[in-house]
Amino acid sequence: MPPASHDFRYPAVVLVDLQNAFFRKPPLAGMKPGIVGNCNRLLQAARARHAPIFNVRTEHKADRSTWTLKMLEDGQGYLFEGTREAANLPELHLEGGIEIIKRRDSAFWNTELATQLLQHRVTSLVIAGVSSQTCVAATASDAFSANLCVAVAKDAIASDDPDFEDRTLKFLHEQHRQLVADTAYLVDLIATANHPPSQRKDTP
Repeated sequence: MPPASHDFRYPAVVLVDLQNAFFRKPPLAGMKPGIVGNCNRLLQAARARHAPIFNVRTEHKADRSTWTLKMLEDGQGYLFEGTREAANLPELHLEGGIEIIKRRDSAFWNTELATQLLQHRVTSLVIAGVSSQTCVAATASDAFSANLCVAVAKDAIASDDPDFEDRTLKFLHEQHRQLVADTAYLVDLIATANHPPSQRKDTP
């Protein structure tokens, strides 16, 4: 869906919930190789430009203290701290990334993400991960509320409901004017974007 009308500067790559639990069953299991490959391309582009990388994972406590209303109503928790299910996909090249632990859909809700973005002088986000209509969309919407420009990597996200995904991406593009583009386009965008002097390795 490019182009977007924003001035895309000072970007960071934000990966959302690329955890083992979400890729155990179809259709996401079959999508995993493509998603991981495209996410690694975004990560490589970010490292090449010394742009920040944020790895966002959902974790919950077994004592129910962090559970959502839905989890409490169902009497079933998931993504417990320290479990294999809550761990990142091992194929991801996350070296140099900043980990953010969240308890709700949005990566901004009751986390350090907003503070970290401010500290790194980030003004734009490239978002990838799962699921498109839940955690990815909630994070993108809260980024809009924070006046951050957003690009969603449409071939580095996934959903078990393609129709819902299409409607969600259309909403983000039309209502929030966020860029929805493929990884190749976003890699070039990161490569040509401006970065704050403090992020440049060659700056004294």
